[in-house]
Amino acid sequence: MEEDMDEGQTQKGCMECCLKCLGGIPYPSLIATILLYAGVALFCGCGHEALSGTVTILQNYFEVTRGPGDGLDVFTIIDIIKYVIYGIASAFFVYGILLMVEGFFTSGAIKDLYGDFKITTCGRCVSAWFIMLTYIFMLAWLGVTAFTSLPVFMYFNIWTICQNTTALQGVRLCLDPRQFGVVPLGEDTSLCVGSEHTTGSDKFYKMCESNELDMTFHLFVCALAGAGAAVIAMIHYLMVLSANWAYVKDACKMQKYEDCKSKEEQELHDIHSTRSKERLNAYT
Repeated sequence: MEEDMDEGQTQKGCMECCLKCLGGIPYPSLIATILLYAGVALFCGCGHEALSGTVTILQNYFEVTRGPGDGLDVFTIIDIIKYVIYGIASAFFVYGILLMVEGFFTSGAIKDLYGDFKITTCGRCVSAWFIMLTYIFMLAWLGVTAFTSLPVFMYFNIWTICQNTTALQGVRLCLDPRQFGVVPLGEDTSLCVGSEHTTGSDKFYKMCESNELDMTFHLFVCALAGAGAAVIAMIHYLMVLSANWAYVKDACKMQKYEDCKSKEEQELHDIHSTRSKERLNAYT
């Protein structure tokens, strides 16, 4: 009987410990972190592969080659963007961890207000700093989203032209990457198809039927969705950080009130003790 009671108390203690641990998790920050990691991973992974597919399309179908020397051509720009993607993935992996840790500490500051944990001025400054930094990153991700929409628009136009080749028979259609600013104006890289112009028509049809074009287009769409998810995560973080800041501010006021109240109670207790001793001495 005693063993059953000990086992029940042990299970109850484990249950209470698990509930306490689960209650200490900052779920809004956790959801925002998962959304941020998902968006950044989608943007970086799909964006990197889409850029590689763009290089393959330019080299195989438009016969665009790398310029001599260290000139700034489309391939150099793509390499630079890839390195930027590597930096974005690393930076926001660390930043997501920092925001998650800040969420844990802020939740602890609120829930353990009456315990040993004390809210310091430095902690409030760190929370305010995270709010400002997250707002800047949200604006940056808005810019990244706008920038990512450009290749999506470009590939949508190319995909539309390819669809029109089957719907419109005998109509001359041309595709020139120079109109998108991808290659210099001095290079002749246009592909045309139609009854009056047959130069490059085979490559045009091969490009439209290839998996590279379809895959690259959809990868850019996924990268755009990832950038949008990162923007939503930044907005979510802003709401969480602002709410935590308000809670911490109120908790600081409550903490000061409780300290003043404790001091007054201690002073009253000391006064009563002194008077009691004086009465006892007078009676004696």
